Amino acid sequence: MKINRRDFMKLAGLGGVVFASSLGRTAVAAYGTGSAAEDFYFVQLSDSHWGFEGPPNPDAKGTLKKAVKAVNSLEEQPDFIVFTGDLTHTTDDPKVRRKRMAEFRDIVADLKVKTVHFMPGEHDASLDRGEAFQEFFGKTHYTFDHKGVHFIVLDNVSDPRAMVGEEQLKWLAADLAQLPKDANIVVFTHRPLFDLYPQWDWATRDGAKVVELLMPHPKVTVFYGHIHQENHHMTGHIAHHSAKSLMFPLPAPGSQPKRTPLPWDAAHPYKGLGYRSVEAEVKKDEYILTERPVQKG
Repeated sequence: MKINRRDFMKLAGLGGVVFASSLGRTAVAAYGTGSAAEDFYFVQLSDSHWGFEGPPNPDAKGTLKKAVKAVNSLEEQPDFIVFTGDLTHTTDDPKVRRKRMAEFRDIVADLKVKTVHFMPGEHDASLDRGEAFQEFFGKTHYTFDHKGVHFIVLDNVSDPRAMVGEEQLKWLAADLAQLPKDANIVVFTHRPLFDLYPQWDWATRDGAKVVELLMPHPKVTVFYGHIHQENHHMTGHIAHHSAKSLMFPLPAPGSQPKRTPLPWDAAHPYKGLGYRSVEAEVKKDEYILTERPVQKG
C-alpha cells in the first residue's frame, strides 16, 4: 500500500505546540524562518535492536527488513531518514557487536533514500564508548542543515553514566552561539533529555544542562527514542517527542514493577511498533513541523 504524506493532518499552533492525543499527531509552528525555508519531510526510525531474539518479537529477524520495505513504499520519498539509536542489540562480545552492525548496515542499504543519518543508542555504544559504532557509521554527535532547519545530533549514550558530558556540552554551546536566536532547531537524541523515569534509565543525567543551552532559542523541537513508545513532553517552550521501537514495545513509565518488553500479541502482530514521519511545511512566515506515527502491520 502506498502512503501519501499529504494525508497528514495539519495542526498549526501559535508559536508553540498543539498535541491532539486522539489523533496521534503533533505540530510545531516556528515563525520568521527566512528565505532558505522550503517544504520537506523526513522519517525517524528507532530502536531496531538488530540481533535481539526472544518471545517479545518472534519475527525479530524480519521486522527491520519489513520496516525498510514500508519506508520504501511511501508514495513520496522523504528527504532523509534518521535512526535515533539502538541500531543493534547489546552484546559483550566485540566481534558479535561488529557483526550485527555490519548486518544492520547491509539491510538498511536497501532504503531508496540514500541520505540516512545514524546515531548510537546505549546498546550500540555504552560498552565500548562508541568505538564500534564509529567504525561503521561515523561520528556519534554532529550537526547538519537542511532547507532552513539546523539539526543537532547529540550523544547521551557513549558515556556509560548516561551523560552528554562537559566536552560535548561545550561543543553544543559553541554551535548554538553561531546561530541566530530565532533559528529553527531540531535536536535528535537517544535518551530523553528530561527526567521521564530515571528508575528505568529514562533520563540523561546532565540533560538539564542541554535544555538550558537550548532555552534561549524559541524554536526548538527534540525527537528521541529509547523508551519504545510515544511520549510527548514540554520543557518550557521546547517540545520532546519519542518514537516507537521497530523491535518491541515497552510499558508506560512506572506502570509495572520492571521495564520488561510487552508480550507479543499474536492477534495483532507488530502492535505498538512503528516509525514516525515528520513534515516541515512553509506557510507564509510560518514553519510547521507535523509528525504522524505510522503503524506497522
